[in-house]
Amino acid sequence: MPVHTAAYKSLRSDIKKRKRNELVKSELKTRIKKLESLIREKKKDEAQKYLKTFSARYMKAASKHIVHKKTVSRKISRMAKRINAIN
Repeated sequence: MPVHTAAYKSLRSDIKKRKRNELVKSELKTRIKKLESLIREKKKDEAQKYLKTFSARYMKAASKHIVHKKTVSRKISRMAKRINAIN
């Protein structure tokens, strides 16, 4: 356990940040699953619309350093590629 009072404050804020990050990461995983299901069902128009909200939410998480920005760009690129491959 921390010795200094500032370390206790840091510990409290770390717990809050971890909870927030877990919520955001969970939401992102849910969004990936929904987009993948749209791709599997070959709903190209819906998938393209959903990709915009998907990418916006992912970029916001990257800007807050919850996920790495290159990971985000890679996932968005791969999803867009899969959507464009739908006939």
